[in-house]
Amino acid sequence: MNKRKVAIIGSGNIGTDLMIKILRNAQHLEMGAMVGIDPNSDGLARAARMGVATTHEGVEGLARMPEFADIDFVFDATSAGAHVRNDAYLRTLKPGIRLIDLTPAAIGPYCVPVVNLEQHLDQANVNMVTCGGQATIPMVAAVSRVARVHYAEIVASISSRSAGPGTRANIDEFTETTSQAIETVGGAAKGKAIIILNPAEPPVMMRDTVYVLSEAADQRKVEASIEEMAQSVQAYVPGYRLKQRVQFEEIPASAPLNIPGLGRYAGLKTSIFVEVEGAAHYLPSYAGNLDIMTSVALATAERMAQSINHA
Repeated sequence: MNKRKVAIIGSGNIGTDLMIKILRNAQHLEMGAMVGIDPNSDGLARAARMGVATTHEGVEGLARMPEFADIDFVFDATSAGAHVRNDAYLRTLKPGIRLIDLTPAAIGPYCVPVVNLEQHLDQANVNMVTCGGQATIPMVAAVSRVARVHYAEIVASISSRSAGPGTRANIDEFTETTSQAIETVGGAAKGKAIIILNPAEPPVMMRDTVYVLSEAADQRKVEASIEEMAQSVQAYVPGYRLKQRVQFEEIPASAPLNIPGLGRYAGLKTSIFVEVEGAAHYLPSYAGNLDIMTSVALATAERMAQSINHA
């Protein structure tokens, strides 16, 4: 099998976990380089022990590595601002390179594998939205394929111990990117995203609540669509699950909900409760928010590489 070589920019928790997933599970990808900026980072040290070429000189250091000539895919697990610079720099050196963006920069189209990956297999840059987006947008899309969605609101609650410097520095981008993707990918007319960093000890697992207001619809069909979508996500994120049964509330025309920016709406309110447990490859199991990002990034690049090999 012709495996495509990849580089990971960002030797923190996400980058390191992704590297381990690629080394253990990838069928169409092969590690080519791990890139960081801290020569003493655990990610670079672990990569070196596992036989992966490393550099602590950032994207410029990657470009100077002999391995760069064979790199087809680059995963960027840095920050939104850094990704803009990294994409521009790499594009001048190798125009055809594929970037999988794990930051909220959103240079390329939003990609949620179970919803729209097949539409973006030829893109040079795809954005993995956010952890909250990857956990909740499939649920919004599941409702929208049954009934027109007027409004969707998601609340992502994660352990504060699983929120590293990159996550904390990108809180504003998280809410903006996720809200936009709820609309463009999930199919909602209006989307809203909230993130909560929970400082509880022991650390809590990632929990997501999804509220969807749609036109009136058959509740059985909506619930079946949600359960089917959850199973599709579990194919690449085994720890993803519905925490409890889907809840419904009929909003009558006599007492409609007032949605800021949209107006007053009646219909069906659907409440969905999701839990994400991490695979604990490198990160603790409670860090489902980080695990879902590395899992969807790997699934996306694997499918793209498969498409290239079969072209």
